[in-house]
Amino acid sequence: MLASLLLSGLLALNPFRPALPVPFVAPAAAPVGSIDPCRIYGSIYLETDPNRRSYCFATVYLEPDEAFADLLVYQEDNKLFADKAGFWYQTPTRDFADYVLFVTDKRALADFYIYYTKSRSFAGCRKQ
Repeated sequence: MLASLLLSGLLALNPFRPALPVPFVAPAAAPVGSIDPCRIYGSIYLETDPNRRSYCFATVYLEPDEAFADLLVYQEDNKLFADKAGFWYQTPTRDFADYVLFVTDKRALADFYIYYTKSRSFAGCRKQ
């Protein structure tokens, strides 16, 4: 019994096998602006705590002017109607959200810029 245990341990460690070279794989760096704001819709939770920034999908900046925003957002009252780009239903908790976005006050740190519109027909993505 002890001999079979030692033999199985020796085979598991296998000190006689030549070491295989591990190929070097460089980490793929995401290009700047790789997050497409046109694909974000549904239930959204806006995070403002900087300590939870790493848990968020993207970083957004609330643009004060409509002309410079990448995405015009209309706040829906019902989650079922938030089914296209620019239609967001804001959830009160992050657990029920489709996307968690961090809101920054520095424009240079944001992945994209949003502007809240009052008209449902103006909501949507601006193609560059």
